[in-house]
Amino acid sequence: MMAGTDIPPQSIDDHLAAVRTRLTRLTPAEAAAAASDGGTLLVDIRYAALRDRDGTIPGAVIVERNELEWRLDPQGSHRVAEATGHDLRVVVLCNEGYASSLAALSLHALGLHRATDVDGGFQAWRAAGLPVTPPDGRPTVPAPPAAAAHLR
Repeated sequence: MMAGTDIPPQSIDDHLAAVRTRLTRLTPAEAAAAASDGGTLLVDIRYAALRDRDGTIPGAVIVERNELEWRLDPQGSHRVAEATGHDLRVVVLCNEGYASSLAALSLHALGLHRATDVDGGFQAWRAAGLPVTPPDGRPTVPAPPAAAAHLR
């Protein structure tokens, strides 16, 4: 153990399993239904190369993982316009459903207590036959912060 901590080291697999006990993960179909009912924000945290290779989910907000907390904090000055409050249901998607679990728990720490992720991520969404906008050769870009939303 490191000095000053009383948390024993663990593998990423053990850590991920512990994180997932705190989430109510959704199947791709459940996530699609939640998004279509309104009140749920789908957030695609995949990096550009994956989005540009595989496409995107219609209606999902693109916020790359390294900016997620800044863009989803409802009190933050760099938030996306869709980050409207702490009670917002946020469903995070990564490529295969691993990083998204860690990201969802990080959002819990910001007070977004309804944040969760999709079991299997984007690849499971696509395999389930849910809507995907195919890549068109133009680079995808993350959503701008709310301060720049008027420029869209």
